[in-house]
Amino acid sequence: MVKENSLENVKKLREITGVGFKDCKIALDENNNDIEKSVEYLRKKGIAKASKKMSRTAADGLVLINEKNNMISAIEINSETDFVAKNKDFISFCKEISEINFNNKGDLDKTKSSIMKNKKTVDESLINLISKIGEKITIRRSKFFDDKGLNFKYVHNTLEKNVGKVLSIVKIETSNSSEEVKDIGIKLAMHIAASSPIAIEREGIKKNLLDKELEIIKEELKNSGKKDDMIEKISQGKLNKFISDNTLLNQIWIMDTKKKVKDILGKNIKIKDFIRFKVGEGIE
Repeated sequence: MVKENSLENVKKLREITGVGFKDCKIALDENNNDIEKSVEYLRKKGIAKASKKMSRTAADGLVLINEKNNMISAIEINSETDFVAKNKDFISFCKEISEINFNNKGDLDKTKSSIMKNKKTVDESLINLISKIGEKITIRRSKFFDDKGLNFKYVHNTLEKNVGKVLSIVKIETSNSSEEVKDIGIKLAMHIAASSPIAIEREGIKKNLLDKELEIIKEELKNSGKKDDMIEKISQGKLNKFISDNTLLNQIWIMDTKKKVKDILGKNIKIKDFIRFKVGEGIE
């Protein structure tokens, strides 16, 4: 007896296999909504086998940049090992995804449902690549910078042009587009890659992060035997140091340690936005 093809069945099949909605619906349609047969169907297709690998941690991989007409996109695609990150099929896949991501202005949902050169969607191609390579692969994060202002980029540990392990992009606003200003933009991108700021200035740091840091500082001071009145005084100074070390404008300029980043900008340059992607950073 044929069961009703309901969202509930699709949900159950997704929970069992970890496979996407579309593939689960196709499997159920092909197998009269029989869940057991649908699981077998997906396994034979190699899809369910690939999805089981999704419980692993993918903390290696590549970061990629795509740029055109002063617009830049960045994307991080993860693998489990550096060995796979150097695999030519993986690199080729990542480069095509980077181009698609640029065309979608960094919208990952649109990118994942886009059609690749092989006539399959990015999501479908990802599952096929996982089955072929045998490792978890994830498309983790992306960012797009429009053509307002000037954008500058830097890629560290490059495998080839615009493909590496660390990338940074900075957007500046300026009325001066001289070679000197462009040189500062390039060096700013290099500084961001090296110094890993978390915000442009204090206002950009999330309150919960500052609260957590202050809590850690106070606990540290308490454990070292400091009295309560001293803890309050010292902790604020330490928190200000944390803010200074992690805000781009207040960081020590890597090109001249006697200056801060804000000192080298002058009146004509304003930092509007930036990102830094390091492969696997923050993945548990």
